[in-house]
Amino acid sequence: MATDCVFREDSYLRECSATVAGLTESGGIVLDRTVFYAASGGQPADRGVLVTATGDKLPIEGASYVDADKSEIAHVPMAATGLTLKVGEPVQAKIDWDLRYARMRMHTALHLLSAALPYPVTGGAVGDRDGRLDFDIPEAGLDKAEITQKLAQMITAGAEVRARWISDQDHVGEAAYGDRPGAADRDRRL
Repeated sequence: MATDCVFREDSYLRECSATVAGLTESGGIVLDRTVFYAASGGQPADRGVLVTATGDKLPIEGASYVDADKSEIAHVPMAATGLTLKVGEPVQAKIDWDLRYARMRMHTALHLLSAALPYPVTGGAVGDRDGRLDFDIPEAGLDKAEITQKLAQMITAGAEVRARWISDQDHVGEAAYGDRPGAADRDRRL
């Protein structure tokens, strides 16, 4: 059963109600829906907690896709807590919002960087304190001060940043970049 990834429609959601849909052999918890972003495309997974109907809290250290189509997400509990969940059990999934928001800001900064440098992106990584983009640049000789000035101008001017979905067809000719939810046949871009 595919996980409903509610974070794809609203990245500002901090929590959602869910039901345990499955348990993996490695101890992961698959929910029917989630606000947890699973590690993918150079972005780390969200951390947070699953709260049971009785108020017990199960700390989650990350989330990962369990299938090649990236349709099911397993929530990975921190070290053994003694708390076990059962299929069909309702939970509240809550992310570490401060961490998510820091990563969202870094992600947006990397999009601004890609707008300042007109070269194909070949890879990257997003963190909460730093990030990296890899570009296919034919010749060296970039001016760090000039790039920094362009970014500062975009930020000072309040450059519009908006999210939109693009199809796999729009990826033709692009370097692999970002989360491509195969089953959804679309990708979210900022």
